Amino acid sequence: MTNCTVAPSCRPIAALVCVILHCVLMIDGFAQTPEIQPQSLQFSRQAVRRMVFDTPQQIPLAALDPATIVGLDLMHPVVGNSTGESLVSIGDGRLKLSAANGASTARWIGGFNPFATYELGLHRFDGSGRIGLLFRDRHQHNHLSAAVVVNNGEYQAIEWVVMKEGHQVDRQRFAWPQGVNTTGTIRLRVQMLAVGANLYIESEGTSHLVGYPDFNQHLELRRKELIHRFEFCLSSDLEPHSSVEIDKVIAALTPGCGQADIRAITTRDGAPLLDQGRVWLTMTVRGRALPHPLQGVFSLNPSVFDLRFEGIIVFDMGDGLWRNELASHLFFDEPSGQWRGWTTGFSALGTTSQKEEKAILAVWSDRDPRQGFSIMHARPIGLQGEHEDPHGVYDSQANKWRLLLSERAGKYRAGMWESDQWDRGYQRLAGPVEMDSTGTLIQKVGKSRYVFFGSADRKVYIRSYPDLKPVGELNMHLPPWNENTGTRIWPNIIPLPDGYPAPYIALMMDRQNYPKMPARNWTYGAMYLFSAHP
Repeated sequence: MTNCTVAPSCRPIAALVCVILHCVLMIDGFAQTPEIQPQSLQFSRQAVRRMVFDTPQQIPLAALDPATIVGLDLMHPVVGNSTGESLVSIGDGRLKLSAANGASTARWIGGFNPFATYELGLHRFDGSGRIGLLFRDRHQHNHLSAAVVVNNGEYQAIEWVVMKEGHQVDRQRFAWPQGVNTTGTIRLRVQMLAVGANLYIESEGTSHLVGYPDFNQHLELRRKELIHRFEFCLSSDLEPHSSVEIDKVIAALTPGCGQADIRAITTRDGAPLLDQGRVWLTMTVRGRALPHPLQGVFSLNPSVFDLRFEGIIVFDMGDGLWRNELASHLFFDEPSGQWRGWTTGFSALGTTSQKEEKAILAVWSDRDPRQGFSIMHARPIGLQGEHEDPHGVYDSQANKWRLLLSERAGKYRAGMWESDQWDRGYQRLAGPVEMDSTGTLIQKVGKSRYVFFGSADRKVYIRSYPDLKPVGELNMHLPPWNENTGTRIWPNIIPLPDGYPAPYIALMMDRQNYPKMPARNWTYGAMYLFSAHP
């Protein structure tokens, strides 16, 4: 790695120069390697992991942490309309609410983000009533809420309510999951997914899916003006002689219930971006169906298996919405100093107010979008058709931008396009191929670029670049599928410079959906690390 020591005021620019220099050196190292046939490489499985709302991976947004509160009514004031009188105390690191004659209140916790996950750590509940999470519009009578319903100290159900302009437009009651404790310590989790939510109960370390309401037909919470008006609260409704003890309430960005569509963030030439000793990756953070996932960013030290969730990216097309697009390829464009790329406009499937078509979008940002919560600008590149999985490179020998897609041509099939501009004007160069294709990738093996893609054929195909002629199939020991699972995985092969345990790794996903999700859903998968030697 290239290391730099600079004055604090110059660090952002100098750090970026270091990243570019390292990637240039990395590309030069690849150019000096001998010619290698990719079908001769054996990719051997090294490790596997699935993140399911992992607490250590959470990126905090807001919290009510009783152990650190000094001045409850100042830090977390009561908001909205209350009824009755609640007695409030803090002890043993917990918040306790009680009511002699019945009471309902809402306490402010923080701002609202429709792409975040919200959790209520419930320690115990004596008596009857409801305790839950409230998402309210502070200017109008709009809100959503999820609450644990309790009867005589036993948890009975999860209740979901949507209010629009003071009128109840949705109320759903979800039965308590079988085999889960009905008393004592549990966690209520609301995974917000832009146009809907997943409701979970976590007990003894396992997350149980309970409900999956959508709300976009009532409230378009991707609208920036609504996001800015909404706030996140703890809501309680206690019947007489009831009390509740709360461990913690949090809002955080999380890696969801599964990760998929794994791609390395690159330079414009397609070389993986090695920065801070880590490979940076985009992955889909799973929610439920196609309008629900989010675009996540992860990183990995490629000498080990220390996957780290880094953030969420949403996309702004200038129409007042923050959109949850996914299956992106991002690159750092050295000449402009921008972060650019392409994504797939799946958010069109979540719009109910008008007909939208899924499209390939060009995306860009002056700010580095790899950490925290980021917004990238987006616009269509002008290709007609519901294509997916864009991956592009600037080919300096051809002086062209080359974009590989899973084209919607009956089934999805790999096709190559090219243009003089990265964000428009693409014309067909080759394809589509004859077989089912997914996770289309352009990557160097040895001195030459090749095309790789997964398939329903239980194979990862290799084709020539850029003309898509047959080369062979990827050789894998313990591929990320078996006879009972789907095989449409993304190859995501990453070449590495000298000094790493293997010159090639691949980080792939499986197609194993999360238990008890409604059909049809896309909630796979786990992340599989492979390594290969010539």
